[in-house]
Amino acid sequence: MLAVTPQRMRMIVEGFIDVLELGLEKEGQMVPMLPTWVFGWPTGEEKGSYLAVDLGGTNLRVCEVELEGNGKFAITQSKYKLTDEQKVGDGQALFDFCAECLASFIQDHYTNEDGSVLLDKDIALGFTFSYPCVQERIDHGLLLRWTKGFGAAGVEGQDVVEMFKKSLQKNNVPVEITALINDTTGTLMASHYVDPRTRMGIIFGTGCNCAYVEKVKNIPKIAHLGLPGDAELAINCEWGAFDSETKEYLPRTKYDIHIDETSNKPGQQLFEKMIAGLYLGEVFRLVLCDMIEEGVLFHGQNTYKLDKPFCFDTALVSLIEADSTDELLTVIGLFSHFYSLETTVEERKFFKRLAVAIGTRAARLSACGIAAVCSKMGYLEEGGCGVATDGSLYNKYPKFPERIHEALVDIFGEKGRLIHTYHAEDGSGVGAAIIAAMAQERKAKGLYPQV
Repeated sequence: MLAVTPQRMRMIVEGFIDVLELGLEKEGQMVPMLPTWVFGWPTGEEKGSYLAVDLGGTNLRVCEVELEGNGKFAITQSKYKLTDEQKVGDGQALFDFCAECLASFIQDHYTNEDGSVLLDKDIALGFTFSYPCVQERIDHGLLLRWTKGFGAAGVEGQDVVEMFKKSLQKNNVPVEITALINDTTGTLMASHYVDPRTRMGIIFGTGCNCAYVEKVKNIPKIAHLGLPGDAELAINCEWGAFDSETKEYLPRTKYDIHIDETSNKPGQQLFEKMIAGLYLGEVFRLVLCDMIEEGVLFHGQNTYKLDKPFCFDTALVSLIEADSTDELLTVIGLFSHFYSLETTVEERKFFKRLAVAIGTRAARLSACGIAAVCSKMGYLEEGGCGVATDGSLYNKYPKFPERIHEALVDIFGEKGRLIHTYHAEDGSGVGAAIIAAMAQERKAKGLYPQV
């Protein structure tokens, strides 16, 4: 049920390419292919001091990034914990908190002994805000909807840059917001700065997404702007939504359908729901619940602790797969500690095989997205490409990168070995600084389109 054959993967890739092209052609598509207004690539020679603010799911991070040229940088950073109240309270108050933290960071790092601030002019800031935004230019973004547990009032439909600027003025913080970025675009640019082979930036974590650089002539929906056809523009795919409307490509099981139908956004992000870290543990739990009902597992024991949706974390699936002891001792401990259940050797061996099947499926489907962009852009004909990859699934789930590489060979044959994935640079900090540097230079030359 969880197997994805090479033939099926090639079919998914074909469908994926069509959907990516449709998103470039027209507004309002399933995979929206959002222009980021980040033009071209960093040269690796960008230099100077920049600030970056990253409003993440758990923390607010403030960084000072010193770009040293030659693909090198130094970073100083502080993290500030976000409370649950701030995430769902007043929106402007959330941005006030961001401005206060930035003011305190500047006080700590840019102040003379007499207390005067060392900044002569407005220092450029890159603002990483990884929630779906429609951007008409690089320093603007209307929030479509909050995700990741946020729900601060009065922000959806508003320009988040303007709201942040208002808070900066209120707190007399002398910075200029030069760029609003998504973490995938930041990952792409930060990694290219260090390694110019990089052609894609991807996050495989709680969610999944991809950014790459497209020729303007291949983006019909912005043709009216009259930009040079050979100019290059970074695209934030938001590809987690692939197959959400068509439902004809992905091999969804009854477990995937159940996860989608009982989610807070039914019918959305179907690709993400099959491969992202938020959902793999729930697939595992649903299989167990099915087999408990059939009387196959945990004979005569009370299994009520497994009845709660999402009570089986993906980190546990990862630990089960990583257990290399003969008796699968980690698995014994997990089930007795978290669920008060005794397990037999046969059950434990089955759990490990199930963990392998779920992790392998996620990696193989992930590879389809990578293969679609590579095929569409002709990267294999150019001798291959580098894919900068970040996120907890890629970094922590056993054998996830190796399985992506195996799948790429299954899709393309030996040519698939020309696609290399590797751990990405810090996209939300360093990437934001690099994009701020690129935007500052472009603005100074008057190169931004009037939209």
